[in-house]
Amino acid sequence: MYLFKRNGYYQLAYFNEAENRFKRISTNTKLRYEALSFLSDFKRKLKEKPKVEFIILSHFRDEYILHLSKTHSKKYLISVKLSFKMLIEFLGDIPLASLDNRILDKFVTITFGRTKAGAGLYYRTLKASFSKAIDWKYLNENPLKQVKMPKIPKAIPQFINSSELELILSKTEIEDLKDLCFFAFQTGMRLGEILNLRWNSVDFIEKLITVANTETFTTKNKKERIIPMNNGLFDMLNRRKPKIISFTNSDFVFQETFGNKYDEGYVSKKFKEAVRSAKLNDKIHFHTLRHSFASNLVQRGVSLYVVKELLGHESIQTTQIYSHLQKENLSEAIALMNVAN
Repeated sequence: MYLFKRNGYYQLAYFNEAENRFKRISTNTKLRYEALSFLSDFKRKLKEKPKVEFIILSHFRDEYILHLSKTHSKKYLISVKLSFKMLIEFLGDIPLASLDNRILDKFVTITFGRTKAGAGLYYRTLKASFSKAIDWKYLNENPLKQVKMPKIPKAIPQFINSSELELILSKTEIEDLKDLCFFAFQTGMRLGEILNLRWNSVDFIEKLITVANTETFTTKNKKERIIPMNNGLFDMLNRRKPKIISFTNSDFVFQETFGNKYDEGYVSKKFKEAVRSAKLNDKIHFHTLRHSFASNLVQRGVSLYVVKELLGHESIQTTQIYSHLQKENLSEAIALMNVAN
């Protein structure tokens, strides 16, 4: 660390360990004693500031993905890889610590102009990764914290009714797929949550399902929740229940012949094939069953706050996408009071 003059002003040169390179900043003074005071103050602040380790984006990406692979789905890992790929293509494989809100704001804004959904995906996954980088002492603060994601208009989600579900199920011979779809329609659980569900999380006495965090799976908001079973779901699970079951039974509720967990991509693909065979809207996919669960509840007058808890949403704002159905119900209720003149 040393001072030198350029164009009459004192500059401070120092080695930045986090970025693994020399940097310089201006002291904004031509006077030596003021420059020395600046140097002394800079050393003090540098000493007080928590030290971070040097790592480039690609190396951090690899370490982060390895960490996620134990608890997250392949689909999410693909999203993380894509987000880092786009960031590195935009900025280069630079040191993680050199990221700041200015360059990330530019990345998000330019990406948003090209693909709104893509920008949202990159923003969410990268922000989560940078939070982990703080835990691992690669960053002192999240550089995306001060970057505002442009608002994306939320489209009304696609949903189906029980008759359409029956039609879809009639188009497949795979019994496990039929049970999986019925289960999703009756619980609103995400596909990853369903495929990671084990028998020890199903309470047949209280008729409750616990969506739990385990050593190999973490829910989207990292919180557990309880979902009650209706009679139809209880009967289906009772039919699938192993002959010998205990509270310690850790077998998957839905598993392949040799006990392996079903692949999310396989289930999604087979469901889509059934939808197309039924000649229904091509926008219907497996996640539509989760939307259908929520939509059917709202249409039956269930509070959005109850739906929020059942779906495991972090915020009520997320559940608000179903509020249009609530308004329709209110209008229908008032219409019943019409009196003929």
